[in-house]
Amino acid sequence: MLTNSRELVSPRDTLFFAISTATGDGHRYIADLYGKGVRSFVVDNVAMLPEGVTDANVLVVDNSLHALQRLAGYHRSRFDIPVVAITGSRGKTVCKEWLYAMLKDRYRIVRSPGSYNSQVGVPLSLWEIDEKTSLAIIEAGISQAGEMERLEEIIRPTVGIFTCLTDEHAEGFASRHEKAAEKAKLFARCKTVVAPVDDVDITMALTAAVNQDNTAICTWSAMPRAKGVDAMIVDCSELLGASVTVRYAGKLNTYRYNLQFELPEQVSLFVGTTLLAIKLGVKQERLEKVASSLTDVSVRTHLVEGYNYSCIFIDDLPNDLPSINRAMQMCKDQYVSVLALADLDEDGLPPETRYEKLREIIENYKTGNLILIGPQMKKYFPRQERQQWETISFYDSVDDFEQRFDKSFLCPEIMFQVKGCRRMDMRRVADLLQARHHQTYETIDLAALVHNYKVFKARLNTSTHTLALVKADAYGTGSVNVARALVDAGIDYLAVAAIDEGSALVKAGITAPIIVLNPNVVDFDFMINDKLEPEVYNIEQATNLIAILKQRNDRHELNEPYPVHIKIDSGMHRLGFTREQLPRLFELFGNNPDLVEPRSVFTHLCVADEPEQDEYTLGQLDYFEQCAAMVREAFPKCHILRHALNTSGAVRFTERQMEMVRLGIGLYGIKTVFDGSEDLLWPVAALYSVIISIKEWPAGTTIGYGRKGVLSRPSRIATVTIGYADGYDRHYGNGRAHMWVGGTLCPTVGNVCMDAVMIDITDAPATIKVGDEVEVFGGHVPIEDLAAARDTIPYEVLTSVAPRVRRIYVNE
Repeated sequence: MLTNSRELVSPRDTLFFAISTATGDGHRYIADLYGKGVRSFVVDNVAMLPEGVTDANVLVVDNSLHALQRLAGYHRSRFDIPVVAITGSRGKTVCKEWLYAMLKDRYRIVRSPGSYNSQVGVPLSLWEIDEKTSLAIIEAGISQAGEMERLEEIIRPTVGIFTCLTDEHAEGFASRHEKAAEKAKLFARCKTVVAPVDDVDITMALTAAVNQDNTAICTWSAMPRAKGVDAMIVDCSELLGASVTVRYAGKLNTYRYNLQFELPEQVSLFVGTTLLAIKLGVKQERLEKVASSLTDVSVRTHLVEGYNYSCIFIDDLPNDLPSINRAMQMCKDQYVSVLALADLDEDGLPPETRYEKLREIIENYKTGNLILIGPQMKKYFPRQERQQWETISFYDSVDDFEQRFDKSFLCPEIMFQVKGCRRMDMRRVADLLQARHHQTYETIDLAALVHNYKVFKARLNTSTHTLALVKADAYGTGSVNVARALVDAGIDYLAVAAIDEGSALVKAGITAPIIVLNPNVVDFDFMINDKLEPEVYNIEQATNLIAILKQRNDRHELNEPYPVHIKIDSGMHRLGFTREQLPRLFELFGNNPDLVEPRSVFTHLCVADEPEQDEYTLGQLDYFEQCAAMVREAFPKCHILRHALNTSGAVRFTERQMEMVRLGIGLYGIKTVFDGSEDLLWPVAALYSVIISIKEWPAGTTIGYGRKGVLSRPSRIATVTIGYADGYDRHYGNGRAHMWVGGTLCPTVGNVCMDAVMIDITDAPATIKVGDEVEVFGGHVPIEDLAAARDTIPYEVLTSVAPRVRRIYVNE
């Protein structure tokens, strides 16, 4: 069953569900899938069925999403097995992976891939259940009232756990109590539910949602003296929480677990997960053995810059067969050319069977180079399949890889995926290949980027083209990876400001057409070499372009007219032709029809985000349309796109979208208007650093250069390893900005230094220590607040993050 056209693997075996959402419509991808060999479709809008789809099975339903859910629900009903359902605001995937580790020696388990917990993800997870499955673990997440009842109907869980309740994704609920009540509906027919008793809203919601004659509610608490609970934390102070002592109801002894994590919410969730495992028959000996190997599981995959400008794709998901299958789909999506795999996690199968199944999974993909690490890979991986790969290399261990692998193999064209990095040995492989190890890093959420693109796309006509601005290294977020994600999502054009930016995209394998917005005359030869398309903005520049194209044509280096894009100055008064200047351009291009072809005509709106100046914006649009009509009349044989709307224009003047719109800062989650029209955007970038020193000082102590920071009280001061050389501007010092650490906003103290800044953590939890992470901007410190602190705009903050800061690309 397929809902994402980019994850196509085996066309003949695929049933595609064309699902319509607020941000996209799956019917748009039927023609492409049909061309790739898919012949079975579920649709709910026959009018969008493309012409030429003849020899295919087309199942017409009232609602494709509901059909997907009903089919998955029927499939689930065929199996009389325990099904564990997990919900909560946080920790669903962590709980699922921990529970899998505790149970996998007792059951043949199917579990949700990654974080497949949505209205679409849950049916796809249930579809994986087969006759050999003896237990399923399914995540369920909701974003608004009314969704959980549908998921409960198809999951039909027998056991459940409610992880926690926080303020994330609260927009779809009237109150915290309603949010808890909606989530609790998942457990209406469960025999056993595990939940934290410390949250009153959760316990009240469960009491109301289940029939307590049929459902046992088992509770845990983080409070040492909690009464009437099934599990409680007795002590977790030793080693700063790296070990925890737990008492279970009905047990005479307490049990101590050594853990690799220490945050209170992680320890609490661990206790709840062990309680659930005990209810499913797991013995204490097994829990104690597994506990020390559990990590704070990341559900994310991410990209970092590798040695010699390569890309390293780090996969933190488990190294078992279901996760390998998902990893191979990511290989295809990310154009991976090298895949490194280590010995697979144990799953109860004989090793010969396990590695034969691995062969079956990867044979559907054509990754160029395969690296296999570990003694089991060397012993059991079938050698007869080597001809599928350009190269296949075996290494006895990570140490062996570190000694023998030649890093000079890496280059800008290489995408290297390292699978199973939650294991410390494979993390070493990823670290070995990385170019930077600065503790300050920026995360770029590619899933949020694509979501934002879909938010804008949903406002446009289906025929309207889209152009994404990736200039200034994609507003400081990294143009290559951002461009790849947007092209995969369906963007039609990319635009940069300088030729070097466009050339870097071409060298990285980006195939979408790229417009250079402000080209210099001296750049034209280089631009033509890389097939970049210039903006033409005055007659002198256009004349020089024609001269260079004539030289190329005389040398037989020009096979067809070269594409250009004509800029109109409708009121910005920066670059572009006025109405009076256009006839000279028409004459120049008209005399050289074999050399140049206008592909689009466009203008730049200067106050589209300011409602009080709408009259000026409308005047710009009217003027532009007059000029665009002149351009089209002058070149009647050319198919010329018109585009004027930027991010603000796309939401405020949608009716004037013409044939294309240009999307800029809005793609990166930065709002440009504040009337609610951009509230669906998600932030893409977040900046983090770490504490490298903590000291306590009496009142009156001065902090930093110039002694500008004067303490008014006894204070605890932390030094954070980020400074103005990293892009953290000096204007942020002396309390004008804050960082988020330990759940507290902590103000800066004193002047910002080149490589460090001090913050006051006196009001933050006393448990904060050296090595703890701080958020510089992100979910708790809006980038808009930093912009206000230095009296600038978010654009400048985003583009100011220095190159030495690591970029980590995540994709949930």
